[in-house]
This record gives sequence, C-alpha cells and structure tokens, in this order.
Amino acid sequence: MKNMPGLLLRVALFACVFLAWMWVLQQPFSNAANLMVIFGAVALIFPIVWIGRMVLDRDPTSERAAWITTFLHAVLMILFGAAIIRAVTTSESWRGWLILIPGEVGLLLVIITGLAAALAVMNLAVRGLGAPFAIALSRRLAVDWLYAWTRNPMVLAALVFLLALGIYFQSAFFVLWVCLLVIPALLTFVRLFEERELEIRFGELYRAYKSRTPMLVPRRPAPQAKPRRGRKRSRR
Repeated sequence: MKNMPGLLLRVALFACVFLAWMWVLQQPFSNAANLMVIFGAVALIFPIVWIGRMVLDRDPTSERAAWITTFLHAVLMILFGAAIIRAVTTSESWRGWLILIPGEVGLLLVIITGLAAALAVMNLAVRGLGAPFAIALSRRLAVDWLYAWTRNPMVLAALVFLLALGIYFQSAFFVLWVCLLVIPALLTFVRLFEERELEIRFGELYRAYKSRTPMLVPRRPAPQAKPRRGRKRSRR
C-alpha cells in the first residue's frame, strides 16, 4: 500500500502518453505540420535531456532520481512516439530516393529486429523487475543474458528496428532521419541522463557493470574467472 500513490501516478502518466499518441495518430496534419512533428519532436529531446540532467544533479539521491526519471521518460515517450507514428504512417509522402532492396528482405529484418526488441523487454522484466520507460523503473540491475553483451539491448534493437522499417519502406529519407536525428537523440539520452541516473540508483554495482560491458555494440562477455583451489600439501 505504501507504493500505491507512485503506482497510480505511473499508470496516469502512461495513460497520458497513450492518449497523446492516439491524438497524434488521428490528426489530419498538413505536409508541413507533419514534417514539423517528425523532425521537431525528436529535436526537442536534446534540450529536454540536458535540462533533466541538470535537475538530476542538483540533489542526486536515489528516490529523487527515480521520480525525475519517471517524468522524463513520459515526456520522451510522447516525443519519440509522436515522431515515429507520423514518420511511419506518412512514409509514402516523404520517401525520397528509392532503396533498391526487395520489400520481402525489409519485412524479414523488421520481424527479426522486432523479436529482438521483445526479447530485450522480457530480459529487463525478468532480470531487472522493470519495464521500458515510464511503465516501471527497474528495481534491480539487469546484467546477464542480453545485458551481458551490451548495456542497452533495447536501445540497439529499437534503432535497428527503425532502420529495418526504412528498408521495408524503401525510403532513403526515412533511413537518413533515423541515422542523423533519432540515433543521436536516443544516444544523448542514454549517455547524458540514463547512465547518470543508474549510477545514482545502483552505485558501485552499475559502475562495475559499465566498466566491463559496452554501451551499445555487443561484445562477447568475458568468462568469469574460476577461483583457484589451493594445492594440497603432500604428507611426508
């Protein structure tokens, strides 16, 4: 019962995010307004993350970091979601140069990367007792399975999924939008805010994990050294 107010707030925030997405989806935006959402919503992430980091560093306590992160995640979900919804639903109108890769290949990549993203979410839920963004912050640090290969398997899977969508749409502009705007925005959030927030909440445990695990590009985990057994002294 002690955590009930926090749970209700997170449910309310997620409901606001969902309603915002539905509103964006249903709006008959003009081409100019549509491009403003696609590019402007992602561009807003840079100053918002910077402000969030400044607020976080004013009083870096675990409880305060959790609340700041919850609100920031909700805002970022709205911005990223609005931009992606409009980019996907209107991709035909701003395709740009045609990517000469069969749509079947793009669809296969979308399915594979989508499954990878789902596995990363399940990994966080089982090992970190959390869910993506504002739904539920992890209660313990996930460091194994996919998280042993990279500190951000969900971020990696989401970015590759968006690139796969661009290939499926055969849209060079969509791929360039992901590469030149979405990837820098998401990595700015990870490097500037999320790493600091996790360090505040998990302390030395996260710093040790960070020192041995790459941020994004997967690397085979180093095998843990087995403790050596002392040699038995021979009896004379």
